[in-house]
Amino acid sequence: MTMIINGAEVRSPEDPRMSLLDLLRDRLGLSGTKKGCNQGACGACTVLVDGERMLSCLALAVQYDGRTITTVEGLAGDGELHELQAAFIEYDGFQCGYCTPGQICSAIGMVDEVRRGVPSTVTEDLVSETVALTPGEVRERMSGNLCRCGAHNGIVEAIMRTYAVADAGPAT
Repeated sequence: MTMIINGAEVRSPEDPRMSLLDLLRDRLGLSGTKKGCNQGACGACTVLVDGERMLSCLALAVQYDGRTITTVEGLAGDGELHELQAAFIEYDGFQCGYCTPGQICSAIGMVDEVRRGVPSTVTEDLVSETVALTPGEVRERMSGNLCRCGAHNGIVEAIMRTYAVADAGPAT
């Protein structure tokens, strides 16, 4: 059984109890994905599975056979940061940086949800096929990713500047 992680084929662990987070960090050395609460409450472990955001601490690695997983390390390409990674730097979307990888992966998945027309609890028009990416939408949709430093304004600004102001196509 194999999965694709950041473009590389990886064998599933022999221990079926190993979390996806532990596979990424302990076996593969991908330390960008953080272990925060290890209970699915903080979002520090968020990765993208087939483009959708997923809490890797709650996922058993063997469940992702044949799937494509992207961590924060897999977002950059050709020596260049992903546009959202660059925006986090430009708009001070981090202080200590611990939650940043999960915030970035979550935001990329969240933007894809918005583009698909998936409503949130603050979406005004629930029958519309499009959802406006407003600061309120971003704050609601990113509420599962905690920042203990209080960099939320910079995080929202980075997301808004990257996706709402200049929608450059697919989020991934």
